Amino acid sequence: MDIPRELHGLRYVGDKRNQVVYDMEAELTDPSSEAQLVAAVADIVAAQSYAAFGPDELPEARNRGYRLSRLCR
Repeated sequence: MDIPRELHGLRYVGDKRNQVVYDMEAELTDPSSEAQLVAAVADIVAAQSYAAFGPDELPEARNRGYRLSRLCR
């Protein structure tokens, strides 16, 4: 997956609008799932509604109320 410049170096990126977090390093085997993930990430970058977590870990995202996207499970 091509990671947008704004998100380079981040693994977990959250969508502030719906409290969903995406794993930018998820290994997706289904091409349609990868296309959906790319589209979702492009949408949150375009809307500038993304959140990064420090440390860049899934437990930190969960502590802030985000849940992992079903595309990344």
